[in-house]
Amino acid sequence: MNMDLKGTIEQMETGEQDAALTALQSYNTQMDHCFTFSKEDERDRELLGGLVLGFLDGELQPSCQLACLETVRILSRDKHCLEPFISRSAMSTLARYAGIAVVSTATPVHSQPVEGQVEGEGGEAAEVPSEEVKEASPPSENSDQEVIVESLKSISNILLHNETGQAVAADLQLIKGVAERLKQCHDRTWIHEVRFFDLRITFLLTALRMDVRAQLVQELHGISLLGNQLDATLGLCWPDTLETARAGLEVGEQLPPLSRQQTELAMEILKILFNITFDTSRRKVDEEEAAEYRHLGAVLRHCLMSHADGEERTEEFLSHTVNLLGNLPLPCLDVLLTPKVQQGSIEYMGVNMDAVNMLLEFMEKTLDRGCKLRETLLPSLSLLTESARIHRETRKFLRSKVLPPLRDVTNKPEVGSALRNKLVRIMTSIDTDVKDCAAEFLFVLCKESVSRFIKYTGYGNAAGLLAARGLLRGGRDSGIYSEDEESDTEEYREAKAHINPITGVVEEEQPNPMEGMTEEQKELEAMKLVQMFDRLSRNNLIQPMQLGMDGKMREIAPEDLHKLAHNPLFQPEEPANSDSEEEA
Repeated sequence: MNMDLKGTIEQMETGEQDAALTALQSYNTQMDHCFTFSKEDERDRELLGGLVLGFLDGELQPSCQLACLETVRILSRDKHCLEPFISRSAMSTLARYAGIAVVSTATPVHSQPVEGQVEGEGGEAAEVPSEEVKEASPPSENSDQEVIVESLKSISNILLHNETGQAVAADLQLIKGVAERLKQCHDRTWIHEVRFFDLRITFLLTALRMDVRAQLVQELHGISLLGNQLDATLGLCWPDTLETARAGLEVGEQLPPLSRQQTELAMEILKILFNITFDTSRRKVDEEEAAEYRHLGAVLRHCLMSHADGEERTEEFLSHTVNLLGNLPLPCLDVLLTPKVQQGSIEYMGVNMDAVNMLLEFMEKTLDRGCKLRETLLPSLSLLTESARIHRETRKFLRSKVLPPLRDVTNKPEVGSALRNKLVRIMTSIDTDVKDCAAEFLFVLCKESVSRFIKYTGYGNAAGLLAARGLLRGGRDSGIYSEDEESDTEEYREAKAHINPITGVVEEEQPNPMEGMTEEQKELEAMKLVQMFDRLSRNNLIQPMQLGMDGKMREIAPEDLHKLAHNPLFQPEEPANSDSEEEA
C-alpha cells in the first residue's frame, strides 16, 4: 500500500524517528522518479519540507538523515514549493550535511579524516582578517558520502530553480566550501557523485551569479584550481613544460577513450571554466595570467586529441573544449602548436598540426550536420580564424586544406562537396553571424586580399564582406601577412581571362543584347531603366545605392535619382558629412 502525502505528514508530526523513517522511505520510493507535481498538494509539500528540515536540525541516526535528505531532493524538484528550503537557516543546514558550509571561528578548524573523508589541503593562501578565519565545516560531521550526495543534489535543485536560493548560497559563501573540496582532486577517496555535484553547484553559481564568478577567479584562484581538477580527471603527466601525456602510456601510443565518469567530470569543469573566462579574450592579461592560460591551453589541447566512449559523447566533449579554447587570450593559442612532431603526427613547415587539423575536422562535421550553426559552428570557425590571423604556419596549413590551388573553373564556388564549396554556400546564409564568420575565415586565409578572395568565392558571394569593410573598389585590408609565392595553376591561368568575376566561373558567351543598336537607342534604354528605378524607389519597393569614394555603398537620395532620370548629365554629389554616409 502506497503511503500518501498526508499520511507521511502525520507520521512526521509525531516526532518519532522510527515512524518518520518508515513513512519517508515509503514516500521516497513512491516519488523517486516523479518530476511533475500537482498544484493542489503544494501546501502539503511545503509543510512536509518544513517538518523534514526540523528533523535535520536535530540529532538523527544516519539512516534517518539519508531518508530526510532524499525527501528534500524530491521536494526541491518542484520550483513552486521551495519556500521551506531557501531561508538562510535551511540552506545552512543543507550545506552542513553536504560538507561545504563555511563556519567562522577564532582559529582554523582542523580535523582528522574519518572513513569516506579526506583532509583538506593546507591553509588559505590569501590574507584574512586576524580576528576571524573562514573555513569549510569539519568533515567529521559528514562521514556518510550518500548523505553528502543527497544534500548536494538538493542544493543543485534549489540553485537551478530559485533566485533567492542563489543569493543565499552566495551570501553563505558556499563556493568557498566547494573550492576546499575541489583542492583534493588528486585524492581518490571521494566517490564520483560527490565530485560531480560539487562541480555542478560550482557551474550553477558561476552561471547565475556574477559576484561568485568574480570571487572564484580572483579570491579562490579558479583558473588554476579548475585546471588542476581537469588535469587530475584526465590523468595527465607532463613530459615537458607545455606538453601533456596520459599517465601510464608510452610516447606515441594511441589514447584510450575516456570513461563515462571522466567525461562527465571533464565537461562540468570545461563549462565552469567557460563561465569564468568568457571575457578573457577581450582584455589584456599580464605575464602571470598568460602562463596560467598557456598551461590550461595545453590541457585543452589534450582534450582536443581525446575521445569519449561513443561518437555523440565525443562530439559534446569536443564542443565544450572548443568553446573554452575560444575564450583564451589569442597570444596563448600558440600552445596548440607546441608539441614536438612525432611519428604519426601531421607535420607542416616543421610544426605539429594535429590540434589544428582536429579543429578543422570538427568544424567540417558541424557544418555538415547543418543544425544550429550559430551555436555549433561559430565557436570552431571563429577559433580557426583567429589562430590563422596570428600564426603564419596555421594559416598556411589551413589554406592548403581549405583553399588549395584552384583548378576547377567550370563549377560555381558554392557548388561541390569540398570544404571551400561548403563555406561559400553559407556565405549567403540568412543568419548574419554565420555568413559573416564564414566570409571572415576565407578572407583571412586569402591574407585579406580582395582579388584573391574574389578568385575563390566569386564577387557576388564576396560582396557582403567587401561592402562592410569598404573594399568594393578592391585593394587589401590592413592585416599584416607574409608574401606567398604565385599559386595559380596552369588551368586557372589559361581560363582567367574568360572567368565571370561575379560568379567565379567560366560561362558560355552570351549574345550582346545591345548589338546593332545606335548610341541614341542605347541611351534611351538606359533612361528607361533609370526611370523604372525611380518609380520603384518612390514606392519604397527598393533603395537605390551607389558606390562611394570610400569603397562603401551609400543611398541615392530620391531627388538625386529623379534628377538623374530627367537629366542624364546630372551626377549626385558626394555628401560633405562623412557621418551621414556611415549611417547610410
